[in-house]
Amino acid sequence: MAEPVLVVKNLTKIYRSRRGDIVAVDNVSFRVYKNEVVGLLGPNGAGKTTIIKSICTILRPTAGEIWVDGADAIRNPRAALEKVAAVLEGNRNVYWRLTVKDNLEFFAGLQGQSLRSVRSYIDELIEMFNLKEKVHEQARALSRGMQQKLAVACALVKRTPILLLDEPTLGLDVETSYELRWILKRMAERGERTILLSSHDMNVVQDICERVIIINHGRIVVDDKIENLKRLFTASAYRFEIEGHFNQTQEQKLKEQFDLIKISRDSSRTVIEAELLDGQKVYEIIDVLKENGCRLESVGKQYPDLEEIFLRIVKGEKR
Repeated sequence: MAEPVLVVKNLTKIYRSRRGDIVAVDNVSFRVYKNEVVGLLGPNGAGKTTIIKSICTILRPTAGEIWVDGADAIRNPRAALEKVAAVLEGNRNVYWRLTVKDNLEFFAGLQGQSLRSVRSYIDELIEMFNLKEKVHEQARALSRGMQQKLAVACALVKRTPILLLDEPTLGLDVETSYELRWILKRMAERGERTILLSSHDMNVVQDICERVIIINHGRIVVDDKIENLKRLFTASAYRFEIEGHFNQTQEQKLKEQFDLIKISRDSSRTVIEAELLDGQKVYEIIDVLKENGCRLESVGKQYPDLEEIFLRIVKGEKR
C-alpha cells in the first residue's frame, strides 16, 4: 500500500459561543493517497468546508491531527502550506486588479518559483483554460466563468502535490462547468495531482473522482469507491410496475411489511421502488401483490446514479 499524502486523524472543530457549542466536525479521520482524486460530499452545514479550511491552515482545529505530505499542518502550518493549494468558495483567490497573466506569475512567485522556470507552464495553463484572449485583462473584467477558471489555474501554477477544490463549478453556466470538468478529468487521468474535491454537483464528482467521503452532521458516514457504492445500491434497489392503482389498504399493508422508497402513479399504473437488502424479499413482495389481486407488469433492478445514492445515504435509508 502506498503511503498517504494527506492524513486527517480524529479531527474535531467546535465553535464556541454564548448560546452554546456547535460541533462542526466530530472526530473525522481519513487518508488520501498520491494522485488519488477524492470527492468530499455532504449536505449544507455538514462540515466539508471546515475540513478543507483546516487542511489549508485557515482554521485551527479544536483537536486532532492533519499531515500534508509529511508536514504537520497544525504545529508547522508554513511547511504544510508549501505542499497544498486551494480554491475556496469559488473564485475568491484571485486579485481583481491584476491581469490574468499577472495573477499567474504572482501566485507562482508566492511559491518561490522564478519567472524563468515557470513561464512555459503559465503559457500551458493559459492555453488549457482557454484564457489566451483575456491574458492582459484584469480579473475584475472577466466573466464569472473566466474568473473561476483563472482561480483554478492560479492554484495549479503553484505546482503543489495536493490540490483542494471547494465548489469549483458553483454558479457557472452549463458550458463553462463542462469545460472545467473536462480539465479536471484530464488532470485526474494523467495523475498530475492529488485532489480533494468538495462539490454539490454530482456530475463533477462522478466524472472525476474514484472515491467519495460522505459527511453528515460532522461525521463520516461513508468512505468508499463510487463503483462499490453503485454495486451495493444496484444490488438492493428494485422497481415493480403494477397495472392499475392500489387502494389505501393495499398500500398500507405493503408499507408495513417492506422498506419502500416510494410509490408513484400515472393514469394507468402504479410504480413501487423498494430497497431490499435481502433478495428473498423480492418474492415476498410479489406474493403480497398477488394476494391483493394486483397484476404485475414488470420487475427489475434499479440503477441509481451518484446523486440518488448520496440522498439515500444522507437520509439514512441505507445502513
